[in-house]
Amino acid sequence: MGDMPAVFPTDPTWEGDGSSRIPFWAYTDEALYRKELERFFYQRHWCYVGLEAEIPNPGDFKRTVVGERSVIMVRDADGGINVVENVCAHRGMQFCRKRHGNQTEFVCPYHQWNYSLKGDLQGVPFRRGVKQDGKVQGGMPKEFNTAEHGLNKLKVAARGGVVFASFDHDIETLEDFLGPDILHYFDRLFNGRKLTILGYNRQRIPGNWKLMQENIKDPYHPGLLHTWFITYGLWRADNKSQLIMDEQYRHAAMISTRGSGGAKSEVTAGVTSFKESMEIQDKRLLDIVPEPWWQGPTAVMMTLFPSVIFQQQVNSVSTRHIQPNGTGSFDFVWTHFGFEDDTPEMTERRLIQANLFGPAGFVSADDGEVIEFSQSGFEQKPFHRALAELGGYDCGNTDHMVTETLIRGMYHYWRKVMEV
Repeated sequence: MGDMPAVFPTDPTWEGDGSSRIPFWAYTDEALYRKELERFFYQRHWCYVGLEAEIPNPGDFKRTVVGERSVIMVRDADGGINVVENVCAHRGMQFCRKRHGNQTEFVCPYHQWNYSLKGDLQGVPFRRGVKQDGKVQGGMPKEFNTAEHGLNKLKVAARGGVVFASFDHDIETLEDFLGPDILHYFDRLFNGRKLTILGYNRQRIPGNWKLMQENIKDPYHPGLLHTWFITYGLWRADNKSQLIMDEQYRHAAMISTRGSGGAKSEVTAGVTSFKESMEIQDKRLLDIVPEPWWQGPTAVMMTLFPSVIFQQQVNSVSTRHIQPNGTGSFDFVWTHFGFEDDTPEMTERRLIQANLFGPAGFVSADDGEVIEFSQSGFEQKPFHRALAELGGYDCGNTDHMVTETLIRGMYHYWRKVMEV
């Protein structure tokens, strides 16, 4: 028998200078994953934490994560938005256990240390000790200073009703982080209209967190995997389309205008997911009404690296938060929203079309499944590599979908930051 490659590479090395052949160990190596958390989620990157509409009133809070670290987004009494780490400064307890709520202060249940909504320590039980038999017993040392023992505060940036945070207080501005091209499409969706929350979906997907970034940077699969997209023309290779990235290739937008769908064509020939005769019973799922802010495209899918996807698929709009959970798992949280000036009919339309998405969505259920099966393949054969060479080897914007340029761009950036 010939020599078989080791099941796990002893010294992971990405051969060559390109980004089109991604080693499977990039999705399975524990040490690399820990390095990713530090370099992408805890340093030099803005991460999504939520929408201002989730905390409309003073005292409203939402517990979420940045990377694997638990944080709280909260609106204080002055109306400001703060993000603090959910770790008590005393003994390290994750003191907040509710996902949402309203409080005038945060109190750790372990020893009742009390914090303001800005994260400042404002109360310590028995700080001055306890009097007994005329003597003061115990207490904190006289040099103890509450100002030195507040919660860890993250830097916060909000734009268009969307809130980002970073553990890195020296980070560039959010606008510079996004870059002008991606910022244009961000502002298209979050254009100053007040947002309203329509609901949430949550799921845990047994795959590496990068696979969801890849999935929404991949225009190759939607018209092949998703019956709904190819059959009803929501996203097909023959739709008018455009792919753009920021200058560092980390963020991307996939932009498409719906075609007629239904009819057989070159892009549907032999594609098993195309169902020419398929009809839906509830026609409201495709009751699509053009909105003025679209400015043409019927779908724009934005991936902001590393933590969030902003979706506009016809009248359904949502954020999708990527929350890493080890090398082979991530939580995926969908926040479906609308706009305060929507008519009741538009709100109903958004909710109905949201059934295309989410964990059991007619479209998105496919993505969760293929990500799980991909991760199984990576773990089975970590010495192999994935191929992303549709459209060539380079990274660049295009005016068509028949390319994997956005995936190559992401790994060009990944290799640079990770020094792989």
